[in-house]
Amino acid sequence: MSYNPQNPLIVQSDSTVLLETASERFAEARDALSVFAELVKSPEHIHTYRVSPLSLWNAAALGVEPAEIKAQLEEYSKYPLPSNLLVDIDEYMSRYGRLKLVADDDDLYLESEDEVLLEEVSRQRKVKPYLLERVSPRRYRVVKDQRGFIKHALIRVGFPVEDLAGYVPGEPLEVGLREETLEGNPFGLRDYQREAVGAFWAGGTVKGGSGTIVLPCGAGKTIVALGAMEAVGAHTLILTTNTTALRQWRSEILDKTSLTEEELGEYSGEVKEIKPVTITTYQILTYRKSKDSDFVHFGLFNQGNWGLVIYDEVHLLPAPVFRAVANIQSRRRLGLTATLVREDGKEEEVFSLIGPKKYDVPWRVLEKRGYIASAECTEVRVGFADDDLRMEYALSEARPKYRLAATNPAKLEVLDELLEKHKGDQIMIIGQYLDQLDQIAERTGAPIITGRTPQGEREVLYGKFRDGEVPVLVVSKVANFAVDLPDASVAIQVSGTFGSRQEEAQRLGRILRPKSGANEAYFYSIVTRDTTEQEYANKRQLFLTEQGYRYRIETREAGEAVEAAPTVKRREQSSG
Repeated sequence: MSYNPQNPLIVQSDSTVLLETASERFAEARDALSVFAELVKSPEHIHTYRVSPLSLWNAAALGVEPAEIKAQLEEYSKYPLPSNLLVDIDEYMSRYGRLKLVADDDDLYLESEDEVLLEEVSRQRKVKPYLLERVSPRRYRVVKDQRGFIKHALIRVGFPVEDLAGYVPGEPLEVGLREETLEGNPFGLRDYQREAVGAFWAGGTVKGGSGTIVLPCGAGKTIVALGAMEAVGAHTLILTTNTTALRQWRSEILDKTSLTEEELGEYSGEVKEIKPVTITTYQILTYRKSKDSDFVHFGLFNQGNWGLVIYDEVHLLPAPVFRAVANIQSRRRLGLTATLVREDGKEEEVFSLIGPKKYDVPWRVLEKRGYIASAECTEVRVGFADDDLRMEYALSEARPKYRLAATNPAKLEVLDELLEKHKGDQIMIIGQYLDQLDQIAERTGAPIITGRTPQGEREVLYGKFRDGEVPVLVVSKVANFAVDLPDASVAIQVSGTFGSRQEEAQRLGRILRPKSGANEAYFYSIVTRDTTEQEYANKRQLFLTEQGYRYRIETREAGEAVEAAPTVKRREQSSG
């Protein structure tokens, strides 16, 4: 094959792939890479991806063949592909499914057509504790209640097992989807949501029933879950990020399904109900009286005869919950997320214990079809307000340095100008530090929601914001997750949690739901230039670039005006 020097990819022997952002084929190459590679960094001109065993196994779980991946790399590469990478693609992808977990006569077995491979993994120290006797050359009996633990052990030794052992049906529950919401609006699953449900359910066979659905923020992951509940037709446990998310799940279920109030239970700090569909939070599940005591509420996983367990924002699943998840592998499990990236590096646990990626759709596809708002992301870099503050920053230790940069008073001038620029829009101002947010609330006259705001008051303010009665709302990180604010079209981030890609995903997601009219959204992040905050901002940008969002940077001095309006002629920082 002849290679084209104008192509955007440089594929290297260390499994990294460099993507030139100035290329006319940048967007299509990026979309191809997203299926089988992980984004590592994304500065202005060249983005770096890594082809890893886990990224290849997720591709294999989606049904992608090695030949397809090699063809995509050849299609966009400037130079001949390294032979060792081509071998690695074949080798790693062939490992997925060579080992299988199957159920037979109420026993659990690990089996493989490759007798030598079975012998090899049986001798691995991580795997050995979960194996009993070898009942045939191609089959080992496995400790039945250790299904999750052996799956995790096998992926750690490099051979992800395909779990075909099936599931307990759970207590039956008829779940119907409405054709009209309670307010009389037409309702139905979009085509991609139906496809996601189908990929998860797989016709009710052992090939389906566990896995992760990856959809952009605002694309309706909750609706996919409702479709899965209808398909499974059994008692369901739903794990959410906080009480606000719990209540919104409850509202969505009542609004769009045939389930009634009597069939929905809340298991929170305020209420402990177990009903056919029970909704709880990660905070409740990880509560314990002391650091060394047991988790008080882990028993919830076995207190109901669940046929389905749904993990909302699965990339935030607390590490202690993995232990409980490992013990309930016989129940169907659905993970929902906008990104598989975890800050703790436990992506392998999600793959082995919740399930591999079963469905993914590019953000650009949904934006073009009007299913999510068109988003423009801008980072405004501003200098310190004065030299005294610069000196204080220079003399400080790491954590105080970050706080000084994040709460730089020069950001307030930028904030004022952005509020004026977007006057008449629904605007969220989001930050990390309470004293900074209090100052902003006083300066703007906008109401504020933080962790100290009572739950009832939060819901009243969210309602007023949704109705347009409150045009500007100041919120702390409590609003990061699963807050349904469909009329928000502008988000201004004045400070964030270090380099969290997860947080960036959730904050952007607050404004991406489709809107009437122009269907456009604007996400601003105000950052202090030449500081640790800028370094962390670079890490958070990875998520935006990974998803294909348009992204640009403005640099200004304190007192210098923000540009009046975005235009297509301005240089974009190559993310779509």
